[in-house]
Formats: sequence, structure tokens, C-alpha cells
Amino acid sequence: MQGKWAGKAAWAGVCVPALIWAVPALAGPPYVTDDPEPTDLHKWEIYNFVSGSHENGITSADMGVDLNYGGAKDLQLTATLPLHVETGSPLGAGDVELAAKYRFLHQQEGGLLPDVAFFPRVFLPTGRGSTRAQVLLPLWAQKDWGKWSLFGGGGYTLNPGPGQRNYASMGAALSRQLRPGWQMGLEYYAQTRASEDDRPVHGLNIGSQVHIAGPFSWLASFGQGLNRRQTIFYSSLKLDL
Repeated sequence: MQGKWAGKAAWAGVCVPALIWAVPALAGPPYVTDDPEPTDLHKWEIYNFVSGSHENGITSADMGVDLNYGGAKDLQLTATLPLHVETGSPLGAGDVELAAKYRFLHQQEGGLLPDVAFFPRVFLPTGRGSTRAQVLLPLWAQKDWGKWSLFGGGGYTLNPGPGQRNYASMGAALSRQLRPGWQMGLEYYAQTRASEDDRPVHGLNIGSQVHIAGPFSWLASFGQGLNRRQTIFYSSLKLDL
């Protein structure tokens, strides 16, 4: 059965991004903010996604596949393989992301201690944007109360190159299970300047996750900058294998 679904997942990784839309980011899908929960041991989470932003008449988007594997207890291995497109430019390769999430603290029912994880991430350049590798060093935490979950944290990104700046990012999200298989949440996110001619960003984002059937779920979010006219969006078909 796993071999059967693995074959379907491989085809989905190629086909679904093109089917979702004909046209970020830190991510604990569908949010900008991540969470500390790793993929279950020896299981796969596969997101066929499209994400991006619109500002000053320019839309920039990535579409592709986000692969997550539970490699060991409390350890998730991640690879994100995107294509990139933006207004006035042709479709091309996006920056490849490689990451490993390790949860080193666990929450206990009735206790105050949250789940906490370290999730370093490397962005490998493709020549479409930065010409040097970037490294994100974040910590993420989460606490659950019944149908409610509060998660968030932040990190620091090493962003070398002429005109570039190292920058900090953070976020917090509150989500609730409205019914079995359906969750919704509200998120605040922020980032300092990533380049000399950039501006900080603060925004709000609303997200939803809906279980469709079997291993399939649909995730989506839509956000708006509070200090600049920037819109962000995310949509994906998720497979749990």
C-alpha cells in the first residue's frame, strides 16, 4: 500500500502545482509562522503548493513540492523544490531549501511546558535572486489546550551579499479545531529589513486546513501587511503517507 501511494505522490509532486493555479517563505503550512511538531516517525508529509505575494503591482510566486520525512524520533528532514515566477519575468527555478527540525522539549497534559524545536534551514541560490546561500536559525514553540493551539517563535537569517542585510523574523498563531478535520487560525507575522532598500513588514494572516479524504488535505491562507500594501497567499494539497 505504501508503494502504491508513493507512486501517486511522485506524480502529484509533478502535476498538482500546475493544476492548482495557472500562474513562503518561512512556513508551517499554511502559515508564515512554523510550529515545533515534526513529521511522525518514518512517515511522509508532502505539500504540493503555490505561495507568493503581491505589492506595488508586482506578483511574485513559488510553486512546487515541499517534502517532509520523519527520519528519527522527534526529527523531521525537509526539502523544498520550487519553481519561481514574477510579473515581467519567465518561469524559472526557485531557491532550494534544506532543513532539519528537532523537537527537544515536550509538553505534558496539564503542565506549563510547551513543545519546543530548533529548525535550521538553508536556502540554496539559483541565480534568480540572491547569489549566496542563506541560513535561517529559528526556535519554535507550541502549547495545546483542548481544541486550541498557540504556536510561534522566530529566528535570525544570515543573508550575505552586496546590499543585503541579516534580518530577524517572528510570528505567533492561534488556531482552533472547528470540527474533526477542519482547523482555522489567525496569525501575526513580522520581519526586519532584508536589504538596504527594503522595509520592515508586519501583517496579519488567516489560515485553514481541511481534511478531504484518505491521505489528502487542503491548506490555504491569505494575509495583508499592516504597514505596507503587501498581500500574501498560500494554497497546497497535502498528502500524508
